[in-house]
Amino acid sequence: MGGIVIELSGRQQEIISIVKRHAPITAEQIAEMLNISRPTIRGDLSLLVMTDYLAAKPKVGYFLGQKSEQPTMDSAELRGIRVGEVQGLPIVVDIKTTVQDAVVTLFLENVGSLIVTTEQGMLAGVISRKDLLKVTLGNPQAGAMPVSMAMTRQANVITVTPEDSVLDAARKMIHYHIDSLPVVQEKNMLADGHLEVVGRITKTTIIKVLLDKLDQ
Repeated sequence: MGGIVIELSGRQQEIISIVKRHAPITAEQIAEMLNISRPTIRGDLSLLVMTDYLAAKPKVGYFLGQKSEQPTMDSAELRGIRVGEVQGLPIVVDIKTTVQDAVVTLFLENVGSLIVTTEQGMLAGVISRKDLLKVTLGNPQAGAMPVSMAMTRQANVITVTPEDSVLDAARKMIHYHIDSLPVVQEKNMLADGHLEVVGRITKTTIIKVLLDKLDQ
């Protein structure tokens, strides 16, 4: 059944739950716990064995199969985790920061990009290692330039809000081929484009969320 995803019915999921609690268990015992006849669940049991959710031994009964023993996560569970619950502190530099100081900050913080903010803490842009490399190669005066001359400006920066789901953040990172996203919120609804930087979420953060859930 490689590559085929089968959506289990409620009764099939209940059968797996019963086997998990009472294995080894016979078909008759499973049917009795479900308060239905054995022939009624014959097709369910066959499907669960074929798809490796259950394993069966003659004269012994049913056990959990390899697929049931693997940790699983419902996508709805991941959609329910908000960015604001897992976001980290933003790594920011002021818009007047020089390219040289930005390079130092980048390596001291061991990150791939820096969030550039205005004096009021609003998002101005993002500058990455690639941006800094481009502006400094063959330009000895680049170190004194402000980061505003090399950054990706706010209008073109991909962001998320604390209310967005972690799943949506992951999809944005994959779609735009980026490793982190600024977390922002509108500071003043009357002032269009004024986005306050409140955090940062990275691919590493999302991987940790997944591992934590799988270990539970």
